[in-house]
Amino acid sequence: MKVCDDTGNADKAGPGFGVYVHWPFCQSKCPYCDFNSHVSESIDHDAWVRAYAREIAWTANELPERPVVTSIFFGGGTPSLMPPETTAAVLDAIRAAYPVAGDVEITLEANPSSVEVGRFQGYREAGVNRVSIGVQSLDNQALKFLGRLHDVKSARAAIDCARSIFPRYSFDMIYAYPDHEPDQWRKQLSEAITLSGDHLSVYQLTIESGTPFARSGVPAAPEETAEALFHVTNDVLDSAGLPAYEISNHAKPGSECRHNMLYWRGGGHVGIGPGAHGRTRARTQDQDKQWTSHYRIHTPARWLDQVETQEHGTAKTSPIPTSERIDEAVLMGLRLRQGLSRDDFVRATGQTFEHALDADNLRVLTDGGFLVLDDQGLRATNDGWMRLNAVIAKLLS
Repeated sequence: MKVCDDTGNADKAGPGFGVYVHWPFCQSKCPYCDFNSHVSESIDHDAWVRAYAREIAWTANELPERPVVTSIFFGGGTPSLMPPETTAAVLDAIRAAYPVAGDVEITLEANPSSVEVGRFQGYREAGVNRVSIGVQSLDNQALKFLGRLHDVKSARAAIDCARSIFPRYSFDMIYAYPDHEPDQWRKQLSEAITLSGDHLSVYQLTIESGTPFARSGVPAAPEETAEALFHVTNDVLDSAGLPAYEISNHAKPGSECRHNMLYWRGGGHVGIGPGAHGRTRARTQDQDKQWTSHYRIHTPARWLDQVETQEHGTAKTSPIPTSERIDEAVLMGLRLRQGLSRDDFVRATGQTFEHALDADNLRVLTDGGFLVLDDQGLRATNDGWMRLNAVIAKLLS
């Protein structure tokens, strides 16, 4: 399969180009969540459709070249609270503004409530071909602790429904909450495997500042417990044919989430909706491609008001210095099991590893058995993956 690069050129294999659409509304706020999500009982869906369409058209007009869209991702918030008609209208707006690949991956995040599952067929008819379900646990006590509104029975029903409707589906699991034991986690993962398709996301619980968990003093799992649970995760899922392709994501080979791979490989993308981020390149007069970041207004009401008056809800746009692109490429690329390829690094930064990275730090990490640098690229070893934050901090210091 040919994948277009971020300028739309199909003759170069690259990470592709994505459109992220942020739906900021939820039924309730989970106590661990620090995403841009808001509980609202009154939503003018017609106004949101118009706003999304305006911002999509504006972003395309801002790019000197219309890139070919290879992935579209509806995130949130809870996009499965969005009427299927809204989803269809947004997809129509993207196709009107951009050339879209025939095999485009279109993912929508969903919760496993009966109301939202009832919309699955509508999303499929709108064009969604992959759904990601926020299951989080297959233990009712853990679901209650995590503030989820569904139970295990509902989760299993949602997965069964997704399997019957969508060509591809995935679901999320969370581990390393208080008193989470390796034997208990192994049992949950074994059950998850019986429900999974070709992809499974497995996240370690982190206590983010400003969340209800942080304010109430919920502790993070002890480091040794988290490490044991991480090993259990990889042992069980590797044996089931779902190896990790990224620290928190597992898939059968060839079934990786294309949109997330785009981020980790440093590809271009636009963000649509409140708080959405993007990275795009514009060709300058000397034919170099300047990376630019954009950030949309965080507050939904303020974003909506600005789009209605200015056609977009951008809060800030700024050029990305090469040094920052180097840091981003390393931070994202080393999360991948395959690491960061030489081609992707040059594509993202315009430089080689040898020119961009500190030679002494790189030597310490490769000699210490934490990183490998070869003809293919730069990647973490098993020991490096276990200590990735420290490895990256040393590499970029």
